[in-house]
Amino acid sequence: MGQVRQPRRVQAYDGELGAAVARAQDGDEAAFAVAYRIVQPGLLGYLHGIVGDDAEDVASDAWLEIARDLGRFKGDGAGFRGWTATIARHRALDHLRRQRVRPRAGGTEQDVLDLPAPYSTHEQALESLSTERALELVRALPRDQAEAVLLRVVVGLDGPATARVLGKRPGAVRTAAHRGLKRLARQLGADGEAEAGVTDGGSRALGEST
Repeated sequence: MGQVRQPRRVQAYDGELGAAVARAQDGDEAAFAVAYRIVQPGLLGYLHGIVGDDAEDVASDAWLEIARDLGRFKGDGAGFRGWTATIARHRALDHLRRQRVRPRAGGTEQDVLDLPAPYSTHEQALESLSTERALELVRALPRDQAEAVLLRVVVGLDGPATARVLGKRPGAVRTAAHRGLKRLARQLGADGEAEAGVTDGGSRALGEST
């Protein structure tokens, strides 16, 4: 079974992030700014995939809570990514509830997974996720797939951390991530067989009911 790997840039920054968080917890405001600059791009991309144009506002609410509760955090740079993603997700779901939009229920481990063939298909899809068009395609995925892809690829969490943020078992998260990446690869034309639209019943915006 293929694996979704963390972006190398995320792994490279985690040491710096952990050190910045530790200094910020000692009251170093400049260090908190460093942590913010490292985490914010991925967090904002994740939120954009959930709440769309309201991502900036939701991110601001999340960072207020992060700053308030920073002293309670215990862990390294990778752990901080997971912690902040959990807070951001809660704020995003609160936002959706305020709009009276109910997110879709996630998939189960019983979902059948037909893995794509070459891993390069995934890699090409992941490289394209920095574009606004790709994030819009992610938003059209079923919620479980969209969140798994965003947390793994955009935020840079590993499998267990993603599972903790989503409150699911790692196997279910792996399934959702691979299914989402397969669909994205097709839609982005990364496998050379892109069609005008993948219409297997799963292309609904986040928050829409089935």
